[in-house]
Order: sequence, then C-alpha cells, then structure tokens
Amino acid sequence: MALLDVGVMFVAVAAAGALANRLGQSVIPAYILVGMLLGEYVLGRLALPVIGTAYVPETEFISLGAELGIVFLLFFLGLEFNLDRLLARRGPIGTAGTIDLANFGVGLVLGWLVFGAFLPAFLIAGIVYISSSAVITKSLIDLGWIANDEAEPMLGTLVYEDLFIAVYLSVASALVLGGGDVAAAAVDVGIALGFIAALFAVVRFGTPLFDRLVATDNREFVALRAVAAVVFLAGAALALGVSEAVAAFFVGMAFAPTEQAHTIETILEPVRDLFAAVFFFWIGLVTDPALFADVAALVALAVVVTTPTKVVTGYLAGRAFDLDVRRSTRVGLGMTTRGEFSLIIATVAVTGANAGSFDPALAGTINAFAVGYVLVMAVLGTTLMGYSAPFESIATSWLDRGGADGSGASG
Repeated sequence: MALLDVGVMFVAVAAAGALANRLGQSVIPAYILVGMLLGEYVLGRLALPVIGTAYVPETEFISLGAELGIVFLLFFLGLEFNLDRLLARRGPIGTAGTIDLANFGVGLVLGWLVFGAFLPAFLIAGIVYISSSAVITKSLIDLGWIANDEAEPMLGTLVYEDLFIAVYLSVASALVLGGGDVAAAAVDVGIALGFIAALFAVVRFGTPLFDRLVATDNREFVALRAVAAVVFLAGAALALGVSEAVAAFFVGMAFAPTEQAHTIETILEPVRDLFAAVFFFWIGLVTDPALFADVAALVALAVVVTTPTKVVTGYLAGRAFDLDVRRSTRVGLGMTTRGEFSLIIATVAVTGANAGSFDPALAGTINAFAVGYVLVMAVLGTTLMGYSAPFESIATSWLDRGGADGSGASG
C-alpha cells in the first residue's frame, strides 16, 4: 500500500496545485490543505462506505521527502546569493534588514505573553518574523514588479532575513533538542555556530573546488554531483545536530558563483518543486485541524499585530533604499507574506517532540499556529500585492506632502 499512498499524495498535490494556479493563489496553502484533508485527523476519522477507514499515513518516504523538500528549498535560496554583490550592497540591505528585525521582537513579546516561557516565544518570534522568499519572488514576477525599483529592497530584506534565519534555526534546533535548558544547549549552540562559520569559509574560499566538481558538459553528472554535495553535507550537518536547512543554504551559496550555477538551477528546479510539494503536504498531514480552535485567537491576534508591523518596517526599508512613498508602500505590502520558512521553524518543535525533548502538546499547538498563520498570511500577502493601488494612493496622500506624486512607480 505504500506505493499507492504515495500515488494518492501526488495526485492530490497535482490537483490542488492546478486549482490554486487557476484561482491565482499561492500553491503552498493548497498543498497544506489537501494534506490535512487526506490525513488521519480528517479522512482517518471518517468511516467510508465499503472500504471503512482510509487515509494517507505518514510513511517513511513522505517524511524523508519532506526533509528533502526543506533541503532543496534552502539550496535554491542559496543559489540566488552572490556574496560579492551582497557585500557591495551591504549598507542599504543592512539598514533595511535591521529595521525589519523589529518584527522578531514583536513576535517574541507576543509569544511570551501567550506562553509565558522563552522557548515557545522564541519559536513564535521566528514564525511571525520571516517572510516567504518563494511566494514573494513569484508574486514579483507575476505582477511584473521584478524589474521595478521596489524589488531591490524586498529582495535585499529577504537576503538579510535568510542569513539571520540560518543562525536562528541552528540555535533554535539546539535549544529544542536540549529540552529548553539554555546551559545544557550551550555546547550544541557553539557547535552549530562553529559549523556555520566553517560553511561560510567554504563559501568564501571554496568556489574553485565546487567549480571543478561540476565542471562537465554532461548534464546528468552536473545534477548528480550537485545533489550529492547538498544532500551529503545537509545529512552531515543533521548528524552533528545542526539544521540541515542551514547547511543546504550555504552549499547553494557555494555553487552560486560557479559557471554551472544556471545549469544546476535549470536541471534541479523540477526536483525542488516536487519535494517542496511533498514538504507542504506533509505539514498538512501531521497537523490536526481540531487544534485550530485552540489557536484561532492566537492566529487572529498575530495577524492583527504583525501585518501592520511588517507593512511599516517594509515601508521604512523602501525609504532606506531612497524609494518614494508609492514604491515604499509596495515594499511594505509585499513583505507581509509568510510561507515556507515559518513552517520549517514549526518543524523544529515537531522534531523535538518526536525526539522526546519537547512537550508534544506544545509542539502540536505551535505547529497548528504556524499552519493557520501561514494559510492566512500567504493569501493576505499576495492579495495585498495584487490590489496595492488603493493603498499606494492612500499612503501617497497621507505621507507624501512634499509634492512627490509617486509617478515613477510603473507597472
């Protein structure tokens, strides 16, 4: 039955993705929802005629496929980085990213008020802080904004967030697997940060090695060697207690300057999308919708609190890049979208619960919150971007009293 279960999963995500695309929405919420519907918490609770109870179980293939989805998502994110270009624009990126960190602080306060403890508050802070690189980038392309000036502060802030989250994930994983005891987890945190420093050194000085690794005209060998490098190093990181996502991100950065970077992206993009779909499906599969009733108030509070803060910090990020009010408003609206990274953070709690180092009930609550929050914010964020014109006009009339009309914001 395992092969049939996998077949049902792929049929479901293919249909859900097609429907979401037809509706002009991100596929991420669609994959999550179909995973919930076919899992033991929904379909598994129904007695179907003739066949009785039937649902898609969390098989080893689906779990491993989900982990590969995380690895390939972060690997591709790293491929988009050019360290030299990043350093050249470090001034405005640093300013915009530092302003954006206010959202982490807001999340930390929100989590502490709700849970009254540091570790769950720390996880909530990460979930509400990080915007979705995948959804925002796709929206920029779909709306024709990718060549506009507002794209630079959005992508620059995402770069800052992703670098921050690389360190954050390592620290969060060490704390969760250490049972929340900061002193006990200090060694693990040190190992994680040391591993990140080593990976950064590899990125900075190891490009010739990675260039030679994929220096072949055989596309099959390019794909195999790139996959071998990222999966092996991600697995090695996980064995050392370091987030596999972080390792994959840095491996992607190492391949980014190579001559075969574009070829790697072209060949492996379908592989990334395939396993990313498995990851989002798995998120739905392990989420009990019954918990949504318990977290609905928290989700609503988080949406109400963090949407305006993201809009404001995004607007200020646009101003840090010397954009006018209209374009800066677009930046703020676009940055509200949350997605894959919020869910990856939630998996840290689930992993800790499976390892016996984190309270399973608390992990379930945090996971349900992350799923509910992402479902709302992914739809809300893409909608705000698609219907940004009224907000741009309001912001211009309120804030641009110096006479600038924002006419440069084309598209």
